[in-house]
Amino acid sequence: MKHKVAVTVNGHKHEHEVEPRLLLVHYLRDVVGLTGTHIGCDTSQCGACTIHVDGKAVKSCTMFAVQADGRSLTTIEGMAKGDELHPIQQAFWDEHGLQCGYCTPGFIMAAAYLLEQNPNPTEDEIRKGLEGNLCRCTGYVNIVKAVQTAAKTMSGTTAGKTQVAAGGN
Repeated sequence: MKHKVAVTVNGHKHEHEVEPRLLLVHYLRDVVGLTGTHIGCDTSQCGACTIHVDGKAVKSCTMFAVQADGRSLTTIEGMAKGDELHPIQQAFWDEHGLQCGYCTPGFIMAAAYLLEQNPNPTEDEIRKGLEGNLCRCTGYVNIVKAVQTAAKTMSGTTAGKTQVAAGGN
C-alpha cells in the first residue's frame, strides 16, 4: 500500500505516492530527481547523503520518505542561488576541499548546519562537527580549511578585513 508524501524540497512543493519502505535518499534521487545527494554506504556511516530536514542535518539514508511528510528539506541543489555558489561551496572549491567529490555534498550540508549552530568554530569544533562524514581521498586538512574560510566569509571577514555586503557601500 502506497502512502502520500508532501514535502517542500529547496523551496518547491512535491507530492508523491510512495512505498512506506522507501528511504528518503532514494525518494530525493529517484522520485524527485535530485541526484546531488549521494548514496555512500546505506548504513549511516559515511554522511554522503546528508541533507537538512527542517534546518537540521540528517543522513537521508536513515529516514523513510513517509517520515518527511509535511517537512521542509534542503539538498545540495538548494544551496546555491542561481549561478552564485553558496559561500561554503565556494570555499570548498577555493581551498581544494575535495578530490573525487563524492562525499562533498554531504560535507557541505554538514558544514552548513555546523556554521548555523556555531558561526566561528575552532578547528577542533569543525572536526567534531564533521565527524559523521567520511572522505576516502583528502585527509580532511583542506576540508577543515574550507569550513574555516566559509566561516570567515559568512561572518563578513576575510583575512582580518571586514567585507562590505553585496549592494552596500
